[in-house]
Amino acid sequence: MIALDVDGTLVDHDGHMSAAVREAAQTVLAAGHDVMIATGRSLNATLPVIEQIGIDRGYAVCCNGGVTLRLDPELTDGYEIIHKATFDPGPALRALRRRLPSAKYALEDEDGNFLSTERFQDASFGVEAIGVDFQTMLEATAVRVVVFSAENTPEEFNEAIEHIGLAGVTYSVGWTAWLDIAAAGVTKASALESLRRRLGVEAACTVAIGDGRNDIEMLAWAGRGVAMGQAPEEVVAAADEVTKSVYDDGAAHVLRGLL
Repeated sequence: MIALDVDGTLVDHDGHMSAAVREAAQTVLAAGHDVMIATGRSLNATLPVIEQIGIDRGYAVCCNGGVTLRLDPELTDGYEIIHKATFDPGPALRALRRRLPSAKYALEDEDGNFLSTERFQDASFGVEAIGVDFQTMLEATAVRVVVFSAENTPEEFNEAIEHIGLAGVTYSVGWTAWLDIAAAGVTKASALESLRRRLGVEAACTVAIGDGRNDIEMLAWAGRGVAMGQAPEEVVAAADEVTKSVYDDGAAHVLRGLL
């Protein structure tokens, strides 16, 4: 069972997947391994990556564990959502806005729509965000909340979060002042563990590759956790080993080694 992060792992930060990475993933898939995407991206931004690799059966994890898909070409859309973890975003949003008043906020609701403030848009959403007032966001049911600020550093985000506490949710701070929030206890690792049990795969027979802070739990969960070469120190510390960077096709190097 092989879990692959997308941004910074399968694709670079311009969204480009190299031929070497694509071919290595396809080869491992053809060899019969359970290859699955595990990403912070939302469903519609994940599907093109699944298609590019050619995974038409199996499972995928989106929204940092908030949404799990079953892939099957016989299904109408080629997939179905088998699990969705929702939460009340109100308490976290109120606390964050008091501490980070200039930040931009976006929220994926239970129907897959994105609601946002200040025309906040990102490729990881997969759909055009709908501009709403903050009160509307407070009243929504969320699968994923994203907070971004060009005026703050990741360190300042961490300080704000420590000051607030953010009880009742799971969160991770990204490369920039970017914060992803999910339901309490929900991570890529929690979703992957459910799939591991569903598939009957032994824990020792799991591999995960990732580069971001939202991959820390996944890398610790895997029997073999591999951090990308450009990963921050805390991500490397959670992994069993480090491969080359995304610009040197580090994921391809690991995948070819499994054959």
